[in-house]
Parts: sequence; C-alpha cells; structure tokens
Amino acid sequence: MNRRRSSLLPAHVLVVASILVAGCASAPGGTRSRSPSGAADAASAADAALPRPRRVIVFVWDGLRPDSVDATNTPHLAALASQGVWFSDNHATYPTFTMMNAASFATGNFPAATGFFGNSFWQEGPLGTDSLGTVVDFNQPIFTEDYAILQDLQSYYDGGLLLVGTLFQAAQSAGLTTAAVGKSGPAFLQDSAGGGVILDERLAYPLAFAKELQASGFALPKLTPNAYPAGSIALTADNGDPTAAGPRKSFSDGVTSDPTDRRGTPFHSANRYLMSVFVDAILPTKSPDLSLIWLRNPDSTEHAYGPGTANYRDALKSQDQLLGMLQDRLAVLGLGDSTDLVVVSDHAHSTVSGPFDLFPLRGVKADPKGGGNTWGDPDPSGYAVSGDVRLAHLLTLAGFTAYDGAGCMLDPVMSGITAAGTALFPTQIDSDGSVCGAVGARYNTPAYKVPAGRLPPKAIVIAANGGSDYLYVPDHDAKVVAAVVRTLQRREEIGAIFVARGYGSLPGTLAMDQVQLENSAGRNPDIIASYSYDETALVQGLPGTEFESAQNSRGMHGSFSPVDVHNTLVAAGPRFRTAFRDTLPSGNVDVAPTVAAILGLALPDAAGRCLDEALKGGTSVGDTSVTPSTLAPSTAATGLAMVRPTGTADGGRTTYTIELKVKDLKVGSQNYRYFDHAKAIRR
Repeated sequence: MNRRRSSLLPAHVLVVASILVAGCASAPGGTRSRSPSGAADAASAADAALPRPRRVIVFVWDGLRPDSVDATNTPHLAALASQGVWFSDNHATYPTFTMMNAASFATGNFPAATGFFGNSFWQEGPLGTDSLGTVVDFNQPIFTEDYAILQDLQSYYDGGLLLVGTLFQAAQSAGLTTAAVGKSGPAFLQDSAGGGVILDERLAYPLAFAKELQASGFALPKLTPNAYPAGSIALTADNGDPTAAGPRKSFSDGVTSDPTDRRGTPFHSANRYLMSVFVDAILPTKSPDLSLIWLRNPDSTEHAYGPGTANYRDALKSQDQLLGMLQDRLAVLGLGDSTDLVVVSDHAHSTVSGPFDLFPLRGVKADPKGGGNTWGDPDPSGYAVSGDVRLAHLLTLAGFTAYDGAGCMLDPVMSGITAAGTALFPTQIDSDGSVCGAVGARYNTPAYKVPAGRLPPKAIVIAANGGSDYLYVPDHDAKVVAAVVRTLQRREEIGAIFVARGYGSLPGTLAMDQVQLENSAGRNPDIIASYSYDETALVQGLPGTEFESAQNSRGMHGSFSPVDVHNTLVAAGPRFRTAFRDTLPSGNVDVAPTVAAILGLALPDAAGRCLDEALKGGTSVGDTSVTPSTLAPSTAATGLAMVRPTGTADGGRTTYTIELKVKDLKVGSQNYRYFDHAKAIRR
C-alpha cells in the first residue's frame, strides 16, 4: 500500500512460548504469576498427548445476541454450541463498540493498555485520506471503521496505533501464516501492520494477493485500486461492486428506516462474497494457521431495522448459512478435524428507545401524503419512535460551547414522538442557508462542526458513538468538567458517567481506571457518558432498550447495559471440550490469549486469561471461585434538578449515583475482573 507501515511490537517480545496447563500460554506480566516449574513440567507431558491443530479460525458475528442462537434461526451455530463449548457468561469490552472490541480481540487487552478508543474518537491535528481517496479533517471526530483511516492513525502515532502487541504479530513472528477477512475496520485492525493476507470490504492486500484473486477469476472489492500507487492494479470490466450493501427501505421522510420491511438483510450478498473468497481462494491456497473472519451481520441489519424484526431474523439465517459454508469447505478439504473454530460476537445489541410512558411504541401505516409508510397509532406490539439524543445540542441549550463534528441533522422520528403524537424536536427548514449551509435544508438540530483553528475557551468536543459518548475538554478545565458532569447527571437519558482520574473524585462518578479506560499515554477522553437503558423493556419480543447518540438507528450497542455487554462465545475443535457449558465468566479479552495458547504463542501484553477450563485436559471449574460485588462512588451527587427526556422537570428525584456490577474470578493466585453492567441510580 502507498501508506507508511510500521511494526507495532518490538521483535524481541514476539517469541514462541512453552505450553503450560492444557496448552495455556504463560501468564502475562503484571499481577498474573507464572505457573510453578513443576506444574509446567507435568503439564508439558499431558499437553504432548493432546491433538495439535494446524489452524484456528475466529469467526466474528457482529452484534450477535446470545438469546438469538437457536435451532430455528441459527441451526449450524446451535449445533456447534451443543457439540463444543458454550460460554454462558461472556463479556464484551466496555464501551461495547465494534472497534473497541476489535482491539481487544487483536491484543487480549483493554483500552487502558491498547490506547485505542474507537468507533469514533477525537484526535486533533492530522489530515488523512479515507478509502475513497477523500481528504479527511481529523479536527472533527473521526469514524475508524475504514482501513485507510487506521493507516493514517498508524502513521500519525509513528506505528503505535495499538500500544501493545497483537495476536497476529505473534503468529507471524513465529512463522505462522495469517488471514484477516471481512468488515472494513475491525478485520483490518487485526493485522494493521500488514504481515499476512487481508481481504476487507474495501481492499485486497498485499498487491500480489489482489492480482492472484483476479487471475483466478475473483472480483475485487471495488475500492482496492485506491490502496496502491496509481496504475498498480485496475479492476476488470466485469468486476462490479461485490461488497456493496443492498438498499434500505425508509419511511416517507427518507431517513427513518421502515421496521416492517421483509425483503431480508441488505448485507447477505457482500458477506457471501467475503466468505466465498476465504473458503475457495484463501483457505485452500494460503492454508492460514490463524484466520479471523468478521462479517457485519446481524449488526448492520439490527442498526437499520432493529432487533427482533423480520429482517433481523433473516440476517441471523444468512450468517448461519455462511457458517455452514465454512464448515462444509473445511470438511471437503479434510481440515475439519484439525481446525479449532471460535464463533464470537463483538457485543450484543439493543433496541433504540426511550421510556414507553413518554414515547409509546407505535404501529406503522401508509403515509396519507404518499411516498411510503410512516409511524402510526400507539401499539404495545409496535416499534420504537424515540431514543435519539444529540448531546452537543442538549449541552448547547444548557449554556456550554459544544461540538460533535456533524452538520444539520434530520431525525424526525427517532428523536421522539410523544404520547400525544407530537414530535419532540419539530422539523425546521433553513430558509437562508445560515444554519445548514443550504437553502431549504430540513433539520431537527443545527450543525455543530468543530471550528477551524483555536477552539474557544471551555469548549467541549463530543465523539458521538451510539450507546456511549466520549467528551473531550481540550483545555482540561476542571470546573468545566465538573459542570458538564453535573448537567449530564440531571438528564434521564444519561446513564453511568466515568471521568479521568486527574479531575478527582467527582460526586456520583467513577474513575475511568476502575473500568480499564484510563490510558497512560493520555489518549482517553475526559468524560465517558453511557446512555440510559432498560434491560427488561420488550420490543418485537426481545428485551433491552437504550438511548443512543442521534443517528436514526433502530438498534444500537455501546452502552453498559447487561444486554449489550453479555455477548456470544462458542468454540469447538480438537483442543476444546465437547458438549461443555462453561459457566465461569469470560470475556472478549480472553479470546486472543486462548488462541495464542492453542497455537503455542506467547502474548505477554494480554490482560485476558486463557480459557483453560474449556480446553481438553484443562483445569476444573471447581478449582476456581467467582465473587460478585458492586462498586459505587464514594459520594452521590445531590441537589440536582432532574429533567426527563421531554424537557419536563422530574421533581421527585434529586440524587444521582452509579452501581457498577463486577465479578472477580480467582484462578489459583490470579484474579480476573469482569464488568457485568453499570447503571445510573436516581432517587
């Protein structure tokens, strides 16, 4: 690629490890101790008798909820779970975003160590180029699900996009071959130093691999030529756009998706192309020892139409068909018995909605003005018409100087339809171009672009992410931080709030370092505000609703809801136990250490653990202990004038605090903490 690349990990730490109990790699540094030499010697003999697979494949189902795995919608995955290991208490890394968890899969660590804060974050200064070849202004918050943006950041950080070593680098240093396939951003992040073959939605890498695919008759992702110097490769006349998504059906307003649509997931064709290239080209010719396949269903379909909808269930079936394709190809190639297969989701998923007493669910009806459907009458079996929050707008109304990098936003339904049937934020029209820059532009909230040059004093920059938002205070004014926090605590839409340690112990908040978010290099935001949720509220038969940073989505994640946090993890193959339900807490940070152990690699920077109890010959669940507990701020915030999402006063509640539920797992002398959920408590 015509972009600078640097290794993220010094070569001296990329070494092959001795295999300890059940093949689990030696424990990382810090608080985790290594096994006694006697135990290691005994384990080595036991380990030698265990089958050694040639390969591990990690298959990420983006946004898969564990309660959606069943024999009807996901028969292949349900069978795999019954035959192998079902991890019944798995945890996504908080904030439960795709790219945050992509970094955890890549490194076995948390944002505190990786220094990576996707999906969107603010890194003032550099100019970059995205995969379209468009110049990107990094003075605005930047969305990182783009390989080219990640390369820009890699260069800006002088090779330190991730501040700790990765599983793929460890494998490549040990002479193993790797492949990363799938969604642009998270798949590429696994191998951002470019040591193996990569096929994501926007490129094939390296150039020789792209040319091999063409010579074998495969189409290339349409944007592949942009990754290389001009003239290096050209698309064939019949290449088309194999990773393009299908159309999304919207309401008559043109921006709100129609949840009653039954045409199926818009992403099946693109995902099938990616899986086909893997099973028909990469697997038989490259024979990778380590592969990660990351496909965007059901997540992207959930965002568009919402969990529980007809298109959501079609996305599940689509993804399951591709799992079946993978399993069938492994069997045909004679690789089934020598491959460990890990199926995991980066997070789960909730329905976007505010409280039903203020914003009742509604049916869908034909718009009498024509042009499609629109929201209908209140219906407890209907769909959400609320949940979107534009925090820059709310803070501006509260007297702060806030920016989120976005222009005028048209969000006529999901910003809230009240019980009376009125829009919480009525649609307006820019009559002279002074608000949106275009005469006649429709909007519900105005533009909040970060201005060029020096920011005003006491400014706040918000990286809107979905179920949680990042707030940056560029001049690090402690009084501004305290005032913003207190304003957020008043709003019912806001859940748990975490603040950088340097601002002291603010009433009602917890420090970021208590949830592995404070980064020593200073890459973390000043404030992380999760959005409120109701883990029991039902929409389309599935529990879990949450507010989101406004983006017209019907489904979202990123919050500290137990629905978002508790995601799916299944594993099967020669090194895993059969028909085993693992009841111990596990996490996405544990996937890389477990894969490293199976492949005989050291991953010394990992904070996660090898899931030893799930491996053949591993430790017994009975040899561990789990202690649940609740963490809370030392003092609550009091004297608050609470405000409901409608802007009306909530006079009965004046106190705000947080409850953070955790589990501590003790394995021998080592302790591992898992974060179950965090909720704002208003009294």
